Amino acid sequence: MSHSPVSSAASATLLSHRSPAHAPLNQITTLDKNGQEITTVGFNRFGFDSEVPLDVLRSLYLRSHYVLTTNNLDDVNDLDSGAAELQHAKFLQGHAAYQSKSIFHPDTQSISYTTLSRFPPVKLLPPSQRKRILVTGGAGFVGSHLVDRLMLLGHEVTVLDNFFTGSKTTVSHWIGHPNFEMVRHDVVEPFMIECDQIYHLACPASPPHYQFNAVKTIKTSFMGTLNMLGLAKRTKARFLISSTSEVYGDPEVHPQTEDYWGHVNPIGPRACYDEGKRVAETLTYGFQRQDGVDVRVARIFNTYGPRMNPYDGRVVSNFIVQALKGEDMTVYGDGTQTRSFQYVHDLIDGLIALMNSDETRPVNIGNGDEFTIGEFAELVRDIVEKVQDQDGDVRTRRVNIVYKEMPTDDPQKRRPDTTRAKESLDWQPRWTVRMGLEEMVRYYKAKMAEGSI
Repeated sequence: MSHSPVSSAASATLLSHRSPAHAPLNQITTLDKNGQEITTVGFNRFGFDSEVPLDVLRSLYLRSHYVLTTNNLDDVNDLDSGAAELQHAKFLQGHAAYQSKSIFHPDTQSISYTTLSRFPPVKLLPPSQRKRILVTGGAGFVGSHLVDRLMLLGHEVTVLDNFFTGSKTTVSHWIGHPNFEMVRHDVVEPFMIECDQIYHLACPASPPHYQFNAVKTIKTSFMGTLNMLGLAKRTKARFLISSTSEVYGDPEVHPQTEDYWGHVNPIGPRACYDEGKRVAETLTYGFQRQDGVDVRVARIFNTYGPRMNPYDGRVVSNFIVQALKGEDMTVYGDGTQTRSFQYVHDLIDGLIALMNSDETRPVNIGNGDEFTIGEFAELVRDIVEKVQDQDGDVRTRRVNIVYKEMPTDDPQKRRPDTTRAKESLDWQPRWTVRMGLEEMVRYYKAKMAEGSI
């Protein structure tokens, strides 16, 4: 079911001024690094079809918690078609039938929730192709995007999450679907289920969260991975662990290939996460060698996109939220340290490709386009201003970029060598940083408008 090739204003690349009621929104296409239009994400590879239309996917995350805003219940019916369409046209292009009909009352700051009137259409797969997939940490930032993709593809998905950093709202649009199950569970405790594939993503991944309880973080990395590998061994499921570029620490080799062993401080403030992921990889390959478990290891580099927690101290979300609020943007250090950022859709493509391929060695999944943090702050400021101008928002002043002291053990430089992913998985990033940022700015801007940030 493909509507317009690009869900116009759902697109972060929307070029539309808010026009009078019922005037159509201008459409602009989303282009990849090669200037080709992006209308779908995913691909059909390794016997697993992961392709879904981009506009359908966007309707799941570039959407509001409510469709109707009213101070008067009698107005609800009038709002339903006209004003609601204008209110959230940019989220719902062509997919309004699959959205929540909740009502927001601005005068009392209250919201009347409703269940979805109908679920987005998912593929009807024959039983032989339909997989039972367990996603630990499936209510988190990366996990929820993976769940959306797997659900649209027609698989049976079980999400395991303790909601320490995840949020029920990221997957709430699937609750009640016959192919979906949400289980509140901590992976530190054993869990029994029948499944064909396990995506093990559960672990806090941002410094404020993983440093909040360092012992719990390392326990989650070790015990959680031990429990999920035990489950994979028993059910003969294929197991993928989301490792991290942090296993390379503050690298002395640039860019980092999978054969680089890393340069990690084992007793610093980040060690609970870095060493936790390193030992989780050790454990994963231990189960492969000793018990013949079918394993995949994805080393994920910096990723950004909608549903990222705006307060988790990550550079992308920090910059966007500060700029949207009109606050000065904080750069730690002198701004010369570099980062490479990949958009979440590229990461999900990579994870699905890795899971279904025959590559059992660790694979870097990241974007090789390197920015200094200073350049990145300027890019974010430009994009926020562009979106504000398109929407007719008036700025009182231009936000400044301010420099503060660098935190401990913050790596100076990190950039993936993704040769292995390109050769083994035929995967490479498609989204430009600018395209992804614009979509993310739109997402945060909508969240602020509805008062949830």
